[in-house]
Formats: sequence, structure tokens, C-alpha cells
Amino acid sequence: MKALVIEDSQTGLAVVSQHLERMGILPIAATDGESGVAAFRQHNPDIVLLDVVLPGMDGYEVARRIRAIEQSGEWTPIIFLTARTADTDLVQGITAGGDDYLFKPISEVVLAAKVRAMQRILQMRYSLVVLTRKLDAANQELTRLTSLDGLTGLSNRRHFDETMLREWRRAARYKRPLSLVLVDVDHFKQYNDTYGHLAGDECLKTVASALQAVSRRPSDLVARYGGEEFALVLPETDLSGARSVAEGLCDAIRALQLPHAAAASGHVTISVGVASLMPGNGAGGPQNLIAEADLALYAAKSGGRDRVGFRQVETVAG
Repeated sequence: MKALVIEDSQTGLAVVSQHLERMGILPIAATDGESGVAAFRQHNPDIVLLDVVLPGMDGYEVARRIRAIEQSGEWTPIIFLTARTADTDLVQGITAGGDDYLFKPISEVVLAAKVRAMQRILQMRYSLVVLTRKLDAANQELTRLTSLDGLTGLSNRRHFDETMLREWRRAARYKRPLSLVLVDVDHFKQYNDTYGHLAGDECLKTVASALQAVSRRPSDLVARYGGEEFALVLPETDLSGARSVAEGLCDAIRALQLPHAAAASGHVTISVGVASLMPGNGAGGPQNLIAEADLALYAAKSGGRDRVGFRQVETVAG
């Protein structure tokens, strides 16, 4: 443990330092306010023993500067050393950022008692900080887990809905395009009937990984929309860009060469619907974009599957 002692009296400084050393505490000495503040920055002490009357900057101002230096959540006990006993002096010290007072001449017994008390407070505070950080980490992990689909590890429908609403509002605010890609695994019921549900689950996980690999921008979201359907939210992406992503998705699934006896190609394929618009007044809400992407997906499936359907929604001024 390190204690910063800011005391202009060499005798007083020596006495306090000796008391601290006998307690197993390393004293760091400063004889004026400026050097005391500098020493606090340099040594990051565990406790500060601060004389009120100092040359130049007084102890109250030193305490205020120390409190200003501390980062959010940090706290260093400050004990004032003073011969002043008036109530107004005590109030001024506490207001400046002090935590306790020691009256001169300093009693080694009283000093030890107050320092040990501050040590206990520091330890309890540290334990509380550690516990708070653990709780924060646990809450963040819980939030992350509740946003994921248990089978594929992609974002789930709840997270998709939240992201769609957030990106819709952002696109409307900044007048930027927003695109949505809906993906359906072709003839997936027949796949399950032929290979079994366990194989179907593995197929969905493999497809999900391939879709995630195609989506490289941190702002994009790949989610399991439901069953064998997936969705990609593409902020600040027009129809041309979204179609390019969709074609890349089809290519990625074809490249997997997953056997599918019920499919015309003999392998697993996907149908993709793409819709893009510029949110604004009269453009409805996120459900409008979802409905348009769903129509584009229906067109892709009606056209023979293993292809991309698309719809450009007219921009509405907002």
C-alpha cells in the first residue's frame, strides 16, 4: 500500500512517514500542492494524507484537483492533516473532496485507526466493483444469448425485428437506402423427409455458416427468420448492391454441393427475395419492406427456385 503525504513541515512529514512505515505502508512525500498533485498523477497512491495549509495552493484546492484527476468510478481516500478544529473548516474540507480529518499533533494510534478504516472501505469498494463488473459481463452475455438462434448461432427473429426497426429509423433520418434479403432453402420439407430431421438441422447450420461468410460488413445482420428461412438486413445498400449480395448467397450454397435427392439439381439450393427502398413519409414501416422482400422471394420460387427475385420500391419523399 502506498500513501501520498503532502506536508510542508519537514518535521511533520518525517513523523507521519515514520508512522506509516511502521504500519507497513510506503510513504511518498511532497512538500507543496503542485508537487503533491504531480506525485498523485505519477504514483497513483492508495491513500492521501494532506495538510490544509500549504505554500501556494492550499490543501482544499489540492483535494479538488485530485478528485478532478480521478477517472470515473475511481476513489482515493483523502485524510486532511490540520490544526484547525472549527466546524466551518471541517465542512470546507469535506466539500473539497476530503473523507476524514486528523488533528495535529498527529497521534500514531489515531492515524493507524483511520488508515485501517479507509483500507477496509477500499477493500469493500473493490469487492463491489468486481461484483458489478461480473454482473455486467453476465448481463451482456445473457443479452447476447437471448439474441441468438439456438440451432444456427445466427441472430434470432427477435433480434432481427429490433434491428429492422432501428435501421429503418436510421435510414429515414439520414435519407439512406435500406435493403432486405429473404432466403428460403428449396424443398426443405422433402430434405427432412428424405434424410431425417437431424440431417435437416445440420443442413440449416451449414447453410447459415455460408450465409454469414458472404456477409462481411459489420453493419449487416444475418438472422434466422423462421424454419428454413433466413434474412439479411443491409443498411445503406441500394437494390443493385443487395442483388449482388443475393447472387453471392446463391453461389455460396451451390458451392457447398450438399446432396438433395428431391431437388432438380441434386443439391441443396436457395431461393432469394430482395427488396430495397428509401424510408420516408408514406413509405410505411419496416413491415412494408418485409412484405416487398417476401413478394420477391415468392417470384423467385415461382420462377423455378435457385434464383434471385427482386423488387425496387418507389422512393417516397420524407
